[in-house]
Amino acid sequence: MLPSSGSSGLIAVAWPVMSGKPAQKRVSAGVAAVDDRSVAARLFAILDAFAAPAGATSLTLTLTAIAQRAGLPLSTTHRLVAEWVGWGGLSKHENGQYSLGMKLWELGVQTPTARNLRTIALPYLEDLYETTREHVHLAILDGRDALYLEKLSGHHAVRLISRVGARLPLHSTGVGLVLLAYAPSDVVQQYLATSLQRFLPRTVTEPEAVRKRLAEIRLLGLARMSEEMTAGSSSIAAPIRDRTGQVVAAVSIVTRTTDTIDAEQERAVRVAAQGVSRALGYRRAQQ
Repeated sequence: MLPSSGSSGLIAVAWPVMSGKPAQKRVSAGVAAVDDRSVAARLFAILDAFAAPAGATSLTLTLTAIAQRAGLPLSTTHRLVAEWVGWGGLSKHENGQYSLGMKLWELGVQTPTARNLRTIALPYLEDLYETTREHVHLAILDGRDALYLEKLSGHHAVRLISRVGARLPLHSTGVGLVLLAYAPSDVVQQYLATSLQRFLPRTVTEPEAVRKRLAEIRLLGLARMSEEMTAGSSSIAAPIRDRTGQVVAAVSIVTRTTDTIDAEQERAVRVAAQGVSRALGYRRAQQ
């Protein structure tokens, strides 16, 4: 989602930039400021409020924060945000905060920008598949999930539940762990503040254990996991960076579980991730 999110990350670039502008106010002596924006402009201003700051891949906001960013009264914001939630453009979380909704991605993935991201990555994903003959995934961060943008599979690869457009938890997938490892600290904190589902006996759900894994991933530039989402499967994943050095996506292969580390497969995943990063304009010297 190119990305953006971050998008920001990959997601933020998966749809056109909205046209909401700061309130145009007329001020005269003794006359209160007047917001002369149209209803449509105010709706777009609410989406613009979710433009993530540099380095962020996900953004959640309170209603008050949205109102402040959009330059709208709280009552107006409440009404318009409800319209966005009803349509699917925004999602409301249990803690009362809001984030961009999947409906925007469903529309945005059809735009040339989103297609370009997948087009840029596809040759490297195909090379990775030809090298390993295993499932190949391309994913981005979307809230608490890894959102799958591409999947290449062989006839004899291990069976998986992943598919293009699917979302899976961050803590139990290879691409998800990579995306979480490079997410802003507040995103990580929020993710680990809630109970993590244990899908299989080996799924790591304890917050401190997850934090340790994330630190190791940042150190190695690679994530390894085994039988935490699907029995009999293991994953190797690596980060993809944009021209600013921000991690905007992750690439992985999923293999049958073995007792040994395959150095050649790890190298192949790194090469694919580095190739896509270079195609997005990243240069190591920028770090």
